Amino acid sequence: MKRIVVPGEMVDDKPLHLLDAFIEENKTYATVISVYDDEKKMLTPLEGLWYPRKEEVVVGVIEEAKLNTYTVQLNAPYKGIIISKYTESAMNTGDMIEASVKELDKTGTVVLSRPRVLNGGKLLKIRPAKVHRLIGKSNTMLNQISQGTGTTMKVGMNGVVWIRGGDIDLASEAVFRVQEEAHVSGLTERINKMVGSPVQVQK
Repeated sequence: MKRIVVPGEMVDDKPLHLLDAFIEENKTYATVISVYDDEKKMLTPLEGLWYPRKEEVVVGVIEEAKLNTYTVQLNAPYKGIIISKYTESAMNTGDMIEASVKELDKTGTVVLSRPRVLNGGKLLKIRPAKVHRLIGKSNTMLNQISQGTGTTMKVGMNGVVWIRGGDIDLASEAVFRVQEEAHVSGLTERINKMVGSPVQVQK
């Protein structure tokens, strides 16, 4: 059975290690408004801001390039920063990039490492709470959309999606459909039908 839970509401009377949940007195409680699947023990957030975690991959845009640092727009309350020693080549203002979170410093700035410029394509912004559903288990949903539309895609945990090549319009439509229907059963089958992907459907 699926049910909507609000922050602070108990989702299970056993301790479960779930994102967007906390454990107290061996019981599990939601931290954001979510849909909880009692059978699968799965918590799907309906809303929520992105909170940076070490080694997470993000997608953003170089906002300003200075001598030793680059500032990055991350579609989040946090600013990203790349220190030149963590780069292998120069980047320019407006470049779309993929990078990894190194740390969140005391000023609330996300320090990024291993940046890579994403050439061409376009960016979409979705709610960060829906990123896990867009990627899917073992990248199933992401591969389904990418292969079905002939596109190359990168998804940042901050809710920014980069798409290049193939049928970008169809891929974009599929991404937004996942965002809006993430909590509705049968989504994988609907997306499979929409993009005509050869990827095997997994429930």
